[in-house]
Amino acid sequence: MYKIMIVEDDMTISKLISKHLEKWNYKTRYIEDFNNVIEEFMSFEPQLVLLDISLPFYNGYHWCSEIRKLSKVPIIFISSTSDNMNIVMAMDIGADDFIIKPFDLSVLIAKINALMRRTYTFKGQVDYLEHNGVFLNLNNTIVTYKDQNIELTKNDFKIMQILMENKGEVVSRSKIMNRLWESDSFIDDNTLTVNITRLRKKLETIGIYNFIKTKKGLGYVVD
Repeated sequence: MYKIMIVEDDMTISKLISKHLEKWNYKTRYIEDFNNVIEEFMSFEPQLVLLDISLPFYNGYHWCSEIRKLSKVPIIFISSTSDNMNIVMAMDIGADDFIIKPFDLSVLIAKINALMRRTYTFKGQVDYLEHNGVFLNLNNTIVTYKDQNIELTKNDFKIMQILMENKGEVVSRSKIMNRLWESDSFIDDNTLTVNITRLRKKLETIGIYNFIKTKKGLGYVVD
């Protein structure tokens, strides 16, 4: 069952859309706390987002940009702000479609179904990993933490990926080294230590401290 998140401050519209989508076997969640849209997004993990422009606190453009830092999930703007400038701006910052209010629910469903078909040709697509507010974007090797970003090198990215894929579990040094240098015949064990140290310092530049912990004689863990 695909999940759709509705970011619309008119609860009558949100509930109406939600009820209609559920008839088509979509699981829905509509936002009520507009301070925590990204937290809701991370918790719900939707396959599509319906997003209004005019919202409390931050507008839809802001939340579209924030979601795009983490995911390529389809985003459809639904708004009565229908001039060409707003439509172009929405598409430029990462929206996939724009529907002008008021709209026919059958048209909305048709557009959602078409976008779902184009996007999800296979299951299991994951765009990011998250742990304790730290996001690793799997599409562009960028780490995001509290609205700060840093781009990782290939080796830094591989280390973060294997540790976050196994969060809470100790990953042995040999397993990490195999991920990093699987084609090399010999790598000095100290090279991994140098890479881990460099990665930790890089994470600290955006406020991420003590994220990677050493388990002496065993390996490394994020917990």
